[in-house]
Amino acid sequence: MTEVIVTSLQVFIRRSSPDMSALGRIVGICCLICYSITAHAVSEVSISVERLEHAMGEAKDIALKLQLNQPKPSVTLHAALKPADAQGKQNEWTQLDLSCNLPKRRSIEAVRCDNGRLKSARVDLPFNLDINRLFHRNQLDIDAALYLKGGSFSDEAGLHAAEKLSGAMTIALKREAQGWQWQTSVDWQTGEVYWQPFYIESGGHALQATGTLRDDVLEVNQAHLKINRVGELDADGAVRLSDFKLLDLNAKLPKLDLGAAYPLLFKPLLGNTAFNNATIDGTASLQLKVKNTELQSFNLQLNDVDVVDINNKFAFYQLNANIPWSYEASNPVRLSYARGSLLNLPLGKTEINAEVNRYAITAPSIRLPVLDGALSLSNLSATRLHNEWFWHLSAKLEPISMEDFSTQLKLPRMLGKASAQIPLVTYSGGILTTDGSVVLNVFNGTATVTQLTMHTPLGIAPKLNADIALRNLELGELTRTFSFGAIEGKLDGDIKGLELQNWKPVTFDARIQSSPGKYPKKISQRAVENISALGGGGAAAAVQRSFLRFFQQFNYGKMGLSCRLRNDVCEMGGVESTAHGYIIVKGSGIPAITVMGYNQTVGWSELLARIERVIDGNSKAVVR
Repeated sequence: MTEVIVTSLQVFIRRSSPDMSALGRIVGICCLICYSITAHAVSEVSISVERLEHAMGEAKDIALKLQLNQPKPSVTLHAALKPADAQGKQNEWTQLDLSCNLPKRRSIEAVRCDNGRLKSARVDLPFNLDINRLFHRNQLDIDAALYLKGGSFSDEAGLHAAEKLSGAMTIALKREAQGWQWQTSVDWQTGEVYWQPFYIESGGHALQATGTLRDDVLEVNQAHLKINRVGELDADGAVRLSDFKLLDLNAKLPKLDLGAAYPLLFKPLLGNTAFNNATIDGTASLQLKVKNTELQSFNLQLNDVDVVDINNKFAFYQLNANIPWSYEASNPVRLSYARGSLLNLPLGKTEINAEVNRYAITAPSIRLPVLDGALSLSNLSATRLHNEWFWHLSAKLEPISMEDFSTQLKLPRMLGKASAQIPLVTYSGGILTTDGSVVLNVFNGTATVTQLTMHTPLGIAPKLNADIALRNLELGELTRTFSFGAIEGKLDGDIKGLELQNWKPVTFDARIQSSPGKYPKKISQRAVENISALGGGGAAAAVQRSFLRFFQQFNYGKMGLSCRLRNDVCEMGGVESTAHGYIIVKGSGIPAITVMGYNQTVGWSELLARIERVIDGNSKAVVR
């Protein structure tokens, strides 16, 4: 017989060994058929495979059909695929459909596959595939392009998803003496992608790269990455594929637009930090080198950067920095900003010079202008060990205007100057502590803070613990500041076990009382009314109903008020206890008046509301 006509060829393979020998036989059959087209009048070839198994996954219901008697020969493929990580899960099969036009020549070139599709419950990826070349001189030499059009995918956990994803990818791959040589380009045109924690809402990004693959090491000889509106990166390096370990890297990012990069790349990584809710403008540049899996050097430059926290915790304007780092040598660091603010306190022009030596940074002194004074830091030293920061410094607050300070923080107007000495501040393991006392000079007296600790001071919910001792504060200056009514005398106070969470008090034992000693002790009728509004209404009513209403001020022997705060409830007391309450102001001499308190438990928020009403001038608050 001189002519063979094959109309149908059926091949059934129920299971194959892990080396995919059955699939190899199928490919071999297809190649033999293609090379026999000119010698035999073959009209159609059909290959069916019930199931294939491999370490990388499974395939079933495979149907391959070659149509050879048409003007344009074609091949269609239908199969259900399941990757290895989906083993044991039900209904995790992905359907593959592919239809390709075949060339009439022996060599497999210019193959175009239209209307390809990967489809499952969570994946829908329509695509076209162009194969320009598969072999050259009997060696595998791939030159192909994949076009994705409006694809979507998601995973069960909701950590990865995409919608309306379109783009193009080219790949060139050929064998060389010791591995594979490759070249690729990716053009992400449209579509949005969420890949936890990053969300990219539009396309316009591109990648071009070349390199080699030897064993399990992917070498990148040259790569150019363009991120739309953010910047462009040039890099080379090597990655070990078995564990995705970065072996070597040389990267240059000459101009990064921080305004576009912050929400796209940085904010998702700053979740529980003080920098996760800010706006950033300006540019930066970066050079980075990794060798043998270790960071060797980098150089970061910031150019006219504005950083503003939306919640007004901090702001820095016209920030410039040159921050070089090297594993082998120490380098000078320079940073400056034209102005800024911290917790609404204005910061003046500042220049900082320091030295970085591997994982440690030191600076002999730094002066940070604040209002009309400055915070001077000395003996600054910081180091990073085991992925934790440790640092210490001494500080001195040069006198600042309390009037300006209270205005900026929207507090009642205060007078005088405030200054402070902080012997040593230490930060370790996320906890800030002070060695010694922090002494503030205010209202012609002193406020001494001891046992000060802060947990996660730059976090979203900082926690502060401290004890505070007030000594010899001038009551006249203090009451004028808070519009409380005139009181002459001196005040002592102790706030023990103070705990603030997110800057709000949750626990303390507080007592304020007149200082011991001989000095004028006078209290005005308005102050009596206001104190009465805080603790009870009896004294204010007594003044109005008796001859005492004709006196503008009274003498007192001692005064005091206490609050023990637990579970948002304040247990209140005074200088003495009585059968029905407590004494807040104990009169002495003529004319004299005693102010009683009757509310022994008050909600903290209610007490704050009473104080606010008093300060606002509502001295006749109704107390129930």
